[in-house]
Amino acid sequence: MKEFQYVVKDPIGLHARPAGLLVKLAAGYQSKITISGNGKSADSKKLIMLMSLGIKQGTEVSCRVEGEDEEAAAQALQKFFTDNL
Repeated sequence: MKEFQYVVKDPIGLHARPAGLLVKLAAGYQSKITISGNGKSADSKKLIMLMSLGIKQGTEVSCRVEGEDEEAAAQALQKFFTDNL
C-alpha cells in the first residue's frame, strides 16, 4: 500500500474538470485508489463520489493506493495533484 497527502492549492478546489481528469487517470490502473478529505472517502474511479467530497482550496487530501501497480499509480497521482490541484 502507498499513501500520500496533498494540500489543494487550486483556488476552485477539486471541481469538475480536474475531477474528470483524475477519474480518467485512475481508471488506467488496476489498483484500488481512494481519496479522502473533509472526513469522507471516495473511490477515485467514480466522478460523482469524488465531487461529493467537497474539496476546496487549502483542504488536505489523502490518497491511498493498493494493488499490483500501486507504485506506478501513486507516482502518477502525485504528479497529477502537483500539476493540476
